[in-house]
Amino acid sequence: MTSAATYQAASDRSLMVRFGDTISLEIHQRVRALLALLTAEPVDGVYNLQPGYTSLLITFDPLQRDHRELEAVVRSYVERMDAVQLPAARRVEIPVCYGGEFGPDLLDVAKLHGITSEEVIRLHSSAAYLVYFIGFVPGFAYLGGLPEAIATPRLPEPRWSIHPGSVGIAGRQTGVYPVRTPAGWRLIGRTPLQLFSPQRETMNLLSIGDEVRFIPISPDEFTEQSSA
Repeated sequence: MTSAATYQAASDRSLMVRFGDTISLEIHQRVRALLALLTAEPVDGVYNLQPGYTSLLITFDPLQRDHRELEAVVRSYVERMDAVQLPAARRVEIPVCYGGEFGPDLLDVAKLHGITSEEVIRLHSSAAYLVYFIGFVPGFAYLGGLPEAIATPRLPEPRWSIHPGSVGIAGRQTGVYPVRTPAGWRLIGRTPLQLFSPQRETMNLLSIGDEVRFIPISPDEFTEQSSA
């Protein structure tokens, strides 16, 4: 694993460490390696670590250190990234009821690509997705790996509010909205699972590095699992 990185002040109290400009498994693993090191060996004054597709945003207390000092410390961590052993991906299955009231954009996605709704469902549920990072709202996982055959632009105008559990696609990404929120992604289904719950010990169902697969279910199964 190469450890090349660039450093940039992102604000008066944050440092952006970037490992490239292309979304890839290799760069994702570099981001995870640095995140793992900084989590295992915290740096004084650093109070938040936010991974992205190709970067890690490090937020710090400017009264304790400045950008130059923090960059020097982080560089020493980056030099040790090759020794980091990342854990095997945790596999998570997410049941999804596709189409109809659960996925109002499924038919439009099928029409845009000149295929049937059943083919969209087959393609979406046959892929293995990687959780690149959590962001936007608590519990929202950005999943890479959507088949090119159903890559679809965002809606021209976002919806003001969508059901929690809605499964959307945008470009080559897919994801599940954990809470009621505005949404600009194309909604093709919905899961009865709670992706985020403050009552759980682990509030987010998904974590960076997880492998996700979607399992088609019927409306009756959705109702049954929602009340379980």
